[in-house]
Formats: sequence, structure tokens, C-alpha cells
Amino acid sequence: MIRVAGVQLQKHGKIYYFEVNNLEVHAGDYVIADTSRGYDLGEVAVGTREVDESAIPAPVKKLIRIATPQDIQHSTENRQKEREAYTICQKKIEEHQLDMKLVSVEYSFDNSKILFYFTANGRVDFRSLVKDLASVFKMRIELRQIGVRDEAKMLGGLGPCGRPICCGAFLDEFQPVSIKMAKEQNLSLNPTKISGVCGRLMCCLKYEQSHYEQTRKKMPRVGREVSTPDGIGTVSDLNIVKETVMVRITNGDSSEIKEYSLESISRVETSGKSAKADEPTYNLSENAAADDGDIQDRESEEEKEETGDNGKIKNNEKPNRLKNGRTVQDSRTIRNGHQLGKPVRRENPNKSRGEVADNAQNASQSMPKPVEKPVPSQQQNGSWAEALQKAMDAIN
Repeated sequence: MIRVAGVQLQKHGKIYYFEVNNLEVHAGDYVIADTSRGYDLGEVAVGTREVDESAIPAPVKKLIRIATPQDIQHSTENRQKEREAYTICQKKIEEHQLDMKLVSVEYSFDNSKILFYFTANGRVDFRSLVKDLASVFKMRIELRQIGVRDEAKMLGGLGPCGRPICCGAFLDEFQPVSIKMAKEQNLSLNPTKISGVCGRLMCCLKYEQSHYEQTRKKMPRVGREVSTPDGIGTVSDLNIVKETVMVRITNGDSSEIKEYSLESISRVETSGKSAKADEPTYNLSENAAADDGDIQDRESEEEKEETGDNGKIKNNEKPNRLKNGRTVQDSRTIRNGHQLGKPVRRENPNKSRGEVADNAQNASQSMPKPVEKPVPSQQQNGSWAEALQKAMDAIN
């Protein structure tokens, strides 16, 4: 267990926890803390408390001392120097004609570094600007680009509600906000009504989002039938904040919309369609098992036919089987249960008769001649079509 205290290094900034050691600090006190940028002046936002070391991310830096009046006076002088540095840097930006907007300037507590915060639409080459600023202030210069939400947090302002913006008043860090939150809360999707002074979605959309999500789960959807004290009706609208439901009740040719509390209505369970009496019912698991058994029986019978008495494959060759149990040869000759005919080789019809006869003669010479029955001499002197048929028979 260690004793820590929460300190804000900037006004309305993020709270960082430091080890107190033997100091007695309370909320509102000014202290000097050891930060990553060196010693810095901050205000205690959370008083001293004991916590487990694993509950705070390491490493935990320490508080140096309680701030003295001289430390507070020195911080006030730095605020005056920041306003002067802002004016000088603004002139330098105009001289270099850089597309950037200067937002704020911050002096370190020990006057070893100056931070210039700016916004820009893209990347900016400010190397020449840094050289000019270093020659003027004679100390380390750092330029840091920030977003529009950070700009609004530093400058402050009034929101659409008329109050100071949340990020400049009490928010120490930004929460992700999406357009889905505006839809869940039934807000107008007009960008001018749901956007803050920074041009982004308002941070206050996040505040009630969890309540809307939890309440919407308990309420019926729009278009569902519900049972009310006045009869069965259809949900037409929901009021998440009041937890009430607007129901349209039809009486003959007229209809009326009434508002009911969530406790006074109940959902109407819709019965499913009953199955017809003449339609058979099937057990998918049993049919699947029966089909698997039939397939295994057929495969075992085919294996017995292909093997001999000694259990070895005939001719020492096992045919390649497909998934359906047929062999490769069967799949070529049988398709959809029908015997396929022999392949027919067709010649180009644009060829002349002489070329066709020569091709047929070459094919007949290359292939072994089968034993043919004697044909009459009249058929031997037939047309070119008969010669082509003979060649094709010889090929087959």
C-alpha cells in the first residue's frame, strides 16, 4: 500500500497520481511535482489516500514539496511571458506563410522549454520557424499539433445549452462519441443541433447513453402488439426518459393513441403456425444416420465384388473411387443414370473435299485397320461422306 494524491497540472486537465511520501496535502493545495517534463506546479484535486500499488500504473512519481508563495509568483510571471510569446510566434508564422493556427503557449516551470500548441489541416514543415523562435527566446522550442477538441478545451467557450463547455469546465479526458448515440436517443440528426463548438459531436451524448440502452431492452419494439387495460394495441412510439409507451388501439373503423406506463402493459405472445395433419414429420438425425448406413452397405458390397476370396484386389489394382462410390471410369460413361454415347469427332465444314479425304486416308493409315466385312464395289466408289464415315469408324 502506498499513499498517493491526485494532481492537475493544467486547469481542468487530466488528474495524475503522485506518491505523497511524508507530505500532508489536501484538495486545493499547490504542490511541486516531478513530471516527465521536469518539475512542474500543480493543484491537488484528490486528497491523500492509500491504494494498492497494482491499482496505479507504474512508474509512480513523487511530490517534491508543497508550493511556496515564491513558486506561485514564479508561475504567475510565466503566464505573463506566455502571452508575449504568443504574439511573437503569431508574427513569425505570418512571415513564414505557414498554414497553421496557433492555439496556446506554455512555459515549463523551470523555464527550460516553451511549448507551442497549434492546429492544421495536414502536416506542416515548421523547421525554419523553430530556428527563428530559438534565436529569439534562447531556450528549447517544441511545437505540438493538437485536434479541434483539444483546442476547444484550451480556449473554452459556451455550448448550445448556454453553459460553459464540458471539456473546459470539468471533463479531464474525452470519451468516444458516435452518431449511433444520437439515434438511440431519438435526436434530430441535424449537425448544427448535435455538434459542439469544436464541430464534433457533443460530449454530453455519452452521459445518458447507458440509461437508454438498459431501458430500451425492457421496453417492447415499435410495431409489436401489446396487451393494455383498454385492449390489445400496437406500439407506435416509446418515451425512454419517462419509461412510457404510446399504443394505438383500434375500435372498429377508428383508432386512438394512448400512453401507458411500462408496468401496465404486457406483450402478446404470437402462436406459431401449426403443421398440417397430412404432412409427414421427419427426424433429421435418424434419416441422416439411415442414409449413412445405406452408403456404407453399398460400399461394402462393391468392395466384395472387386476383391477375391483372399481379400486382395483383383489384378492388384484398386480403382479410383469418387465420393458417390463410383469409379472414375463409371463417372465418365454414366451421367444422371444414362449411358453416354461414343464421342464424335467433327471436321471443319470449311475444308474442301480433297482435304477431308486426305485426312481420312492419313487417319486410316496411322490407326490399325480392323477386320472389315467385304463390301460391294459400288459402295467402295461411294461419295466423300462414306469415306469420312469409314475413317471415323476406323478411329473409333
